[in-house]
Amino acid sequence: MMTDLEWMEYALGLAGRAVEQGEVPVGCVIVRDGAIIGEGWNRPISTNDPTAHAEIVAMRDAAARLGNYRLTGTTLYVTLEPCLMCVGAIIHARIARLVFGASDPRRGAVNSTAHAFETQGLNHRAEITGGVLEHRCAEQLQAFFRARRG
Repeated sequence: MMTDLEWMEYALGLAGRAVEQGEVPVGCVIVRDGAIIGEGWNRPISTNDPTAHAEIVAMRDAAARLGNYRLTGTTLYVTLEPCLMCVGAIIHARIARLVFGASDPRRGAVNSTAHAFETQGLNHRAEITGGVLEHRCAEQLQAFFRARRG
């Protein structure tokens, strides 16, 4: 069985695919019982889809593979703290556990700009682990933006 660190390494590799496509490097993998059921990386620019964040792409992949939009019993690994849209999708999909790498002080909705999982009235909450390979995840993002600025 792979560890959180190993799954985050995998997600970092997916984020590298985003870079190859000129996208912000965020990668995501969804796992159930030690097996990958969905994966994705940021694609809003290449798909002209503002919702094509790594988490959404991975959830769509997992739902298609499982034939069910409910992703119960899964863990979602993502290299950057999810935004409000992605937290909402994680809640609707009933993902059991969220593991993220770097915090996002501008858009992160787990514990940076908002605490979305603590919203009153939610019928689902995920277990949250943040800061897994945080430095490596942040460095990948920083290197991308440094290179872009020239």
